[in-house]
Amino acid sequence: MLAALAALGFGLVGWQWVAAIRFPLHQRCAETSFTPGVTLLKPVKGADATSRESLQTWFTQDYAGPVQLLFAVADAADPAVPVIRQLIAEYPAVNAQLVVCTPLTGANAKVAKLIQLEKLAQHDLLLVSDADVRVPADFLANVVHPLKEPKNALVCCFYRLANPVTSAMRWEAVAINADFWSQVLQSASMKPVDFALGAVMLVRRTALAEFGGYASMADCLADDYQLGHRVAKHGHRIALCPVVVECWDAPAGWLAVWKHQLRWARTIRVCQPLPYFFSILANGSLWSLILLLAAVGLFHSSALAFAAVLFLLLRIGLANDLQRRFTPDRKLISPAWLVPVKDVLNFGIWLGAFAGNTIEWRGRRMRLRPDGTLVELGG
Repeated sequence: MLAALAALGFGLVGWQWVAAIRFPLHQRCAETSFTPGVTLLKPVKGADATSRESLQTWFTQDYAGPVQLLFAVADAADPAVPVIRQLIAEYPAVNAQLVVCTPLTGANAKVAKLIQLEKLAQHDLLLVSDADVRVPADFLANVVHPLKEPKNALVCCFYRLANPVTSAMRWEAVAINADFWSQVLQSASMKPVDFALGAVMLVRRTALAEFGGYASMADCLADDYQLGHRVAKHGHRIALCPVVVECWDAPAGWLAVWKHQLRWARTIRVCQPLPYFFSILANGSLWSLILLLAAVGLFHSSALAFAAVLFLLLRIGLANDLQRRFTPDRKLISPAWLVPVKDVLNFGIWLGAFAGNTIEWRGRRMRLRPDGTLVELGG
């Protein structure tokens, strides 16, 4: 049974790898004459050493169509305010505005800002992007391209962790830069995509209005999942743009990364409970290591031990190959030994996802309801 689980785990990882190498990752569209108007909705909270450069990439887009940039903060004293104001002053030709969104309504502060920004949007395409996302200069020209097809109503992109400067962030980078994008493509090989990836989401305003806009998601944690799920539920298609964007995070230690991964896991568990429960079967290193321990300690079987080591080495090799395909800078590729470490720790994350409904999000303690909505907890 252990050998079968290890083989199944490797088979699922191999399927992810095949799905990933078939996708035209990093490919640019040759024809860029389609230039509809786009409004960027950018909720922001706080700033660090990377914030200015990340925000600046939206001011320097090589795009022929009209673009509106809307930045939102909850407090005029937010550290991001002087950074945004300076950029607006440096690029006077760009249609950009800083909005102080008070009061915020709903449990999800990000969505509360989007509700207010949505009302100020001048264009029919709304692009929502996280504050730490950095994009190439040709990004807009490429991300709008799938919307030439009328059936497509939402476009999202893969994202990579671009500055894993601590060992904990390098562990998380294996999850993001090797596994997450390939798992999304594995899912897409079975059925049409019915969720969105939150780093960048470009949506038709008409499709958003069909289910009440962002106001209908004011208390939802996974607003990206909810947006994609509702767009797909209303009969529209979701497209994946092959351009990869970058997420630049402040340095984080093991506890911060663990909390982030646990929040992510509990979110996925609530959104897709059955698939998430069975996702443990794809933990290739876990089953291989258990098989290896059993082969050596219980069965004294060199054949089983050899099979376990082979499965483990193949898992590490495929993960490293996926990182190389996803991340052009070889210095950012996590070391090979972190792959099995990530898988073993992810077993703890998987257990933790089912062990509670409390999350920590930007210093706030929240309880996650079964329907994916949030309730803030005191203390």
